[in-house]
Amino acid sequence: MLEILYHDEHLIAINKPSGLLVHKSFYSGEADTYAIQELRKQIGQKVYPVHRLDRKTSGVLLFTLDKETLRMMSTQFENKQVEKKYIAILRGWTKEEETIDYDLVNENEITQNAITYYRRLQTSEIDLPFLKHQTSRYCLVEAIPETGRFHQLRKHFKHILHPILGCRKHGCNKQNKLWLETFGITKMTLHAHQLTFNHPFSNERITVNATIDDDFKKVGDILKLDLSAYS
Repeated sequence: MLEILYHDEHLIAINKPSGLLVHKSFYSGEADTYAIQELRKQIGQKVYPVHRLDRKTSGVLLFTLDKETLRMMSTQFENKQVEKKYIAILRGWTKEEETIDYDLVNENEITQNAITYYRRLQTSEIDLPFLKHQTSRYCLVEAIPETGRFHQLRKHFKHILHPILGCRKHGCNKQNKLWLETFGITKMTLHAHQLTFNHPFSNERITVNATIDDDFKKVGDILKLDLSAYS
């Protein structure tokens, strides 16, 4: 059963598990189950995804229950009236805060402007030798993408040389291998923990929060990070 975070006559939001595809996609490959079909079966009616999360990203995923609401919510996303907040665990210690303004090339080879703001929340250093270093450093950040490009956060954090722990395509494969061999963990530590938007009919400002899963908690425990605000 999918965890339902918000539900009214127009909208429904779930806490998408890591590993679950939103819908069939040429770029994401095939799967036995998809969020859209699982939610349709669970509530017994059609749903329409307003946005997407990567397969390995967990967190708040919003659907509408009719096409008119979909149109209205899509307009909010296009006009940047929706605020998306993510948490991620990165390799190394970033700046305390930064705005990354770095163009990205999408799946159709088109260059698009992409902007991400982040702030560092916590740091960690553990006794895990890596290359020439006797310890390994990591940090927990909150990231707010101002644009919604394909793999934006994963690419942006790679660009500033602080890749997301567990990300394979845009991460550090040596770090990922180290975590697999040392802790048996392959989790990509990227979670969409909050989504805020205006209700399309009442205009009420709605905030939906999603808790992290056990795999994210396990990484946090190893790094002695306080994730209680997201649990």
